[in-house]
Amino acid sequence: MNNVQSYIEENKEKFLEELKSFLRIPSVSADPAFKDDVRKTAEFVKERLTAAGADIVEIHETKGHPVVYGEKMIDPALPTVLVYGHYDVQPPDPLDLWDSGPFEPVIKKTEIHPDGAIFARGACDDKGQVYMHIAAFEAMNANGFLPVNMKFMIEGEEEIGSENLGTFCKENKEKLACDVVLLSDTSVIANDVPSITVGLRGLSYIEVEVTGPNRDLHSGVYGGAVGNPINILCKMIASLTDENNHITIPGFYDNVVEATAEERHAMNQAPFSLDQYKSDLKVDDVHGEEGFTTLERTSIRPTLDVNGIWGGYIGEGAKTVLPSKAYAKISMRLVPNQTDEEITEKFQKHFESIAPKSVKVKVTPHHGGMPAVTPIDTPEYKAAEKAMIQTYGKTPIPQRSGGSIPIIALFEKELNVKSVMLGFGLDSDDIHSPNEHYGLFNFYKGIETIPYYYHYYSELKS
Repeated sequence: MNNVQSYIEENKEKFLEELKSFLRIPSVSADPAFKDDVRKTAEFVKERLTAAGADIVEIHETKGHPVVYGEKMIDPALPTVLVYGHYDVQPPDPLDLWDSGPFEPVIKKTEIHPDGAIFARGACDDKGQVYMHIAAFEAMNANGFLPVNMKFMIEGEEEIGSENLGTFCKENKEKLACDVVLLSDTSVIANDVPSITVGLRGLSYIEVEVTGPNRDLHSGVYGGAVGNPINILCKMIASLTDENNHITIPGFYDNVVEATAEERHAMNQAPFSLDQYKSDLKVDDVHGEEGFTTLERTSIRPTLDVNGIWGGYIGEGAKTVLPSKAYAKISMRLVPNQTDEEITEKFQKHFESIAPKSVKVKVTPHHGGMPAVTPIDTPEYKAAEKAMIQTYGKTPIPQRSGGSIPIIALFEKELNVKSVMLGFGLDSDDIHSPNEHYGLFNFYKGIETIPYYYHYYSELKS
């Protein structure tokens, strides 16, 4: 292990330059205009896995973007770890809010990252964290220290709901057979407060369309006499929560597993400054469901948020139009034991029921995913805990996250294995936002920690 860590130290600049090359490719999976770039990124991952020492590396076609699979099998008697990650990224819009080009990675120092952070789309989510695994794999291979069998599955559709990953897993169960899935698409509480994500919320993502008249109308001639889809959509959305920010969809909370008083107390022991939280976001106060703390609202409670809303005239100057249509994208984060199918159905039924007769409503489900909870009394978790103790010098805090990684439940269903979420980002790294970044401390700490995970996992499973 000393040789592995020395190799990492000696190759820091090399790993950083390779990450920059990775980040320069605009692998935006949601936009067909970037299809060739997404393919180019898959080829890049294949090349780097091969150079790092994988014996087999393949690009598998799907109905959408490809999956990169790699493996190095040492001994059938050893445990097998499947590393999961994604090489696709969110769209960079709005471009005018970036301080530098979203696909032109630059290193800048910040208050939170005094040693520097790399700014680019995908820096933290998930290219930077995927590349930690490739770099750690290279360091172990270069020194003949690989205590487990290794498999990699790096996909290109996570940011659009992993639409084809389920089919890939079903069709390749033998190829993907493993003892645990390891991924780094999560965060730590702080650089001096290590944590391991043990819970994720599920997701139901929906688009709604409200149609009034058959064409845009003059608001002076028709205003006040014909239903305005934008006005009506706003009222419908406003009615989805009450004065206590409680979601009003009938049956929405029916299957919610309520956290115990003991669990809530433990959760709120995590280091957290509400004043710093508000200062960082430049808000005067927080907002959420009555009766719960900020930490609880972002982890153990379901939510409903409008992610986008549009319609009518939004160009320069004025145009007095009564629009024909209005649209919104709405996401709901779910907690155990809610399912995305259940909540999507309840939302659709309710939203259609509250529409006045002056408009027609169309509800289109997009993607969704199940909540997930990882036990902390298993060799898989204990290995991650010991690895972080080794590199951080502190016992990590088990933490539930407010985000969603739908494939965690998929892996449990199709591969019959649990996942360990060993992430190193920070919640303040602006993932999905302009100026996304990833601290160099975090990047290198991940590369340093991952080999210890394999070491301890092999020991605990023997």
